[in-house]
Amino acid sequence: MGKTAVVFPGQGSQYVGMGKDFYEKFDKVKEIFDKADEALGYSLTKIMFEGSEEEIKLTSNGQPALLTMSIGIWEILKDKIDVDYFAGHSLGEYSAVVAAGGLTFEEAVKAVHNRGKFMQSAVPVGVGTMAAVMCAADKDILDTCKEVSGAQVVEPANFNCPGQVVVAGHTEAVEEFCAKMKEKGAKRAMVLPVSAPFHCTLMKPAREEMAKYLKEETQIRDLNTPIFNNADSKIENKAEDVYDALCRQIDGPVMWTELIRNMIEDGVDRFIEVGAGKVLTGLIKKIDKTVTVENISTVADFEKGE
Repeated sequence: MGKTAVVFPGQGSQYVGMGKDFYEKFDKVKEIFDKADEALGYSLTKIMFEGSEEEIKLTSNGQPALLTMSIGIWEILKDKIDVDYFAGHSLGEYSAVVAAGGLTFEEAVKAVHNRGKFMQSAVPVGVGTMAAVMCAADKDILDTCKEVSGAQVVEPANFNCPGQVVVAGHTEAVEEFCAKMKEKGAKRAMVLPVSAPFHCTLMKPAREEMAKYLKEETQIRDLNTPIFNNADSKIENKAEDVYDALCRQIDGPVMWTELIRNMIEDGVDRFIEVGAGKVLTGLIKKIDKTVTVENISTVADFEKGE
């Protein structure tokens, strides 16, 4: 028998109107959204359903919005499937920790709201950015990062799937990196419309603040279902390992390709993406075409699987 993994999306998947169909149809989902509003002290639900693109994109709103939608759907799904492992892409790792029993939803929604604020304030707007590179070898990307980095840095931030890597760093260094990668034959190397250079050493202040916040404001528990983490793609189920991985992922790269391959090696042949959008479904298909991939981001998806 193959194993089943549930995976949760990260930032970039958010959109206005996300989760509204679930909210209107299921009391359990509405409860989660209400808990989010109460924990945060403002109406995240209103921003999710009626806000502007700008508001939902704000890191301190986008992160709790994605967590809220993921856990809302998970609440109505959890009795219907047996899960062997959880994982989440960057921010999605918090959804995975909640689903695995490591944090309460209220603790997590406040934590990711603060994570968003810490990450945003770590680097002044405009000083840092990120870029996506398509159809280039990892070695060329790493070599070019080293070539360009000096007083300013550019580093790998996300290994999303073969041929799709994201880098982050100082804006000028990232722009120079893109120009050099195009010279080396990369199909695309383009600066992304993000508000900060996530998952690189420029996020060190955010990592320090998050480490302190998680220690003082949350009670991370041992997991009842193991997680594969972003930081080094390893399995974890102990509270201290979960804490350590959540801190390390802020200023270290997301090792998504390796994480999915490790899951498959461990016997996972069915992946269910739970939450906004279909980004991870697409990435997993590019990592391994032989596995089954499902996606639940609308009520129609949910009812199709019943």
